[in-house]
Amino acid sequence: MGYGAQANNIVRNNRALLKKKRTFKEIKNSYIGYVEETKLSFKELTPFEQQKIRDKIIAQAKRDSTHNIKMGLISFLILSLIIFGIYKLF
Repeated sequence: MGYGAQANNIVRNNRALLKKKRTFKEIKNSYIGYVEETKLSFKELTPFEQQKIRDKIIAQAKRDSTHNIKMGLISFLILSLIIFGIYKLF
């Protein structure tokens, strides 16, 4: 009998929570003023500044690529030495 009472309490509590839920329309109406007031402004870049940023991005991508290749080779070398050591051990 005790378990049935617990289930009823849970259902009653869930129904109470549903009544507190806000609808999409209420939420939308509360945010309408904020959306209309927000205006974004971005800095205009000259073509020279755009090219400068582009060159930095390309240089960083090349550095990252060479770093990844170096790390791959080093890990391959270490793994091959470990496998060779295990092979010679047995």
